[in-house]
Amino acid sequence: MMTTQDNILLKSAIKMRHEKEFKASNRILKKLDAKYPLNANIQYQYAWSFDILGQEREAVPHYYAAIDNNGLESVDLENAYLGLGSTLRSIGSYDESLDILSKGTELFPTNNALKVFKGMTLYNLKRFKESSTILLQCLIETSEDTDIKSYAKALGLYSQDLDHARILKIRTALFLGHNPR
Repeated sequence: MMTTQDNILLKSAIKMRHEKEFKASNRILKKLDAKYPLNANIQYQYAWSFDILGQEREAVPHYYAAIDNNGLESVDLENAYLGLGSTLRSIGSYDESLDILSKGTELFPTNNALKVFKGMTLYNLKRFKESSTILLQCLIETSEDTDIKSYAKALGLYSQDLDHARILKIRTALFLGHNPR
């Protein structure tokens, strides 16, 4: 259990991050990490601080610790999966990234950011069909753009299989000025 003083320090480190005092925040979190290596929230905040500093490789073990140590509130756990998955992707650990993002999308199926990062990771793994399916579905589900909405049915068909022969019918209809909704 953290002392009152250390809780104040943790809040101070988070505040510093919001104020863009990233190095100072990281130094405080380093001290708290040394005292509370099993505290999931400290691990999460420390990982985040490394990410902001562009030290992604240093962030990875702390994200894992945050997730594995249990104790994160749901929104923080959701963001820890996103942070870890996107960090692993950024350092080229695509298979590991996919595992984390897949687990994240299982636990948090309504989080579209997790889905998009999973789609990008699939692209990096040269699994283009799966990637485009996820990305198109996210676009369809989240876009408020009237042009996107007007082609939602066609995009939905494309998202199922960009290579499918049926797509030729959609292209033809679009070319002829018909909106296949």
